[in-house]
Amino acid sequence: MAKGFNAPKKVGGPGNMMQQLQKLQEQMQIAQAQLAEETVVGTAGGGAVKVTVTGDQQCRAVEIDPDLVKDGDVEMLQDLILTALNSALEKSRQLAAERLGPLSSGLPF
Repeated sequence: MAKGFNAPKKVGGPGNMMQQLQKLQEQMQIAQAQLAEETVVGTAGGGAVKVTVTGDQQCRAVEIDPDLVKDGDVEMLQDLILTALNSALEKSRQLAAERLGPLSSGLPF
C-alpha cells in the first residue's frame, strides 16, 4: 500500500450485509403487500370506460357507461376497453416504481 493512503475502513462484515439484505427484503414484502391493496383507474372515451387495476397489476373492475352500449358499436367499445386497460396498467407500473424504487436503490450491489 502506498504511503499516505488510508484504505477505507469496513463498517461491517458479511453478517452486517446479510442483516441489511434481510431488512430490505422485509421492506420489499411490506411495500408489495401495500401495492396489492392500492388501486389506479384508467379511463377512455371521456370516462365512458373505466378500468381499475391494483398496484400489483390485477384487474379489479371494468365499468362501461350504459349509453355506450346502446349504439351497438362493438369495435369502438373494444378499442375503448383496451385503451383504458393499457392506461390503468401503465399507472400501476408507475405506482410500483414509485413505491419500490427507493427500496431497490438501497441494494449494496
